[in-house]
This record gives sequence, structure tokens and C-alpha cells, in this order.
Amino acid sequence: MAIQVSSELLDGSVLAILTQQDYYGYALTQRVQEAIKVSESTMYPVLRRLKKNGWLTTYDEPYQGRNRRYYQITADGKARLETIQGEWHNFKLGIDSMLGDEQDHG
Repeated sequence: MAIQVSSELLDGSVLAILTQQDYYGYALTQRVQEAIKVSESTMYPVLRRLKKNGWLTTYDEPYQGRNRRYYQITADGKARLETIQGEWHNFKLGIDSMLGDEQDHG
């Protein structure tokens, strides 16, 4: 059984990726899937929620006769990412203290 990824961590992952560059939906999903196991059907509701909260904005670019919708992080999204990163840091420290941090054993 895999460890479940919370919506908070998915939000943070998407926002962090979008600080590097803008992505269209499918490419962004693939980028997230390189790091964590998540289905494509899970990603689009995450993107809609992030946009609704004002953490992302979108724009369309033509590609082979169709439009691709690109996602871009906003200033509010960057602030939200900083909050999530702080919460993750504290959570990770707590879990590492209980489960053991492999770096301490190397």
C-alpha cells in the first residue's frame, strides 16, 4: 500500500513546479508523476481548485491547430507555497524523529 498524498502536498508540489516555468496540464501532470504516484484524473481538480483560490492563472497558446491551456503561479500562489513549505518542514521533522531519518544512519 502506498502512502496517500494529501491535497495540501499536491497543491504544494504543483505550485513548486510552476515556480520553475509555466506548464500545460498534461505536461504538468507528467512532471508531478515523476516524483509521486498520482493519476491524471486527480490532477485536474487540483488545478481547478488552485485557480479558484487565486494561486494560479491560465492562458492559452496555440499548438498544432489546438489550444493548450498553460498554468502560471500568481504572487498569492507563491505566498501559499511558502506556507506549505514551512508546514511540510515541520511535519517532516516530526515524522523523521519518529521513523528515523536515513541520513542520520549513513
